[in-house]
Amino acid sequence: MNRIKKGDEVYVIAGRDKGKRGKVSKIELAEKRAYVKGINMVTKHKRGNPQQGIEGGRIQQEASIDLSNLMLWDPVAKAPSRVGIRVLEDGKKVRYYKKSNEVVDIVEKTGS
Repeated sequence: MNRIKKGDEVYVIAGRDKGKRGKVSKIELAEKRAYVKGINMVTKHKRGNPQQGIEGGRIQQEASIDLSNLMLWDPVAKAPSRVGIRVLEDGKKVRYYKKSNEVVDIVEKTGS
């Protein structure tokens, strides 16, 4: 079960962009890394191809950041918060903010 998902607003707690917030645009679960819009921007040199109409030059793009360097942003507490998972009486799993105890979303139904 993942504590951070695509579309979540996260807060960077370590690294060059410490203290910034952004939305998760892509998650790579095998490598435990995420791409966050506007965070960890790198300059990539791209070769042009005039036959295909591709212009070369330097472009800015997002690099991945380790999931351990991200925390979910809690809009109720207006602060970063850890995420917990609990099972409700009807068998549904929910993610919740540990700081404000508010539910983030319903994850899935467990069991049979």
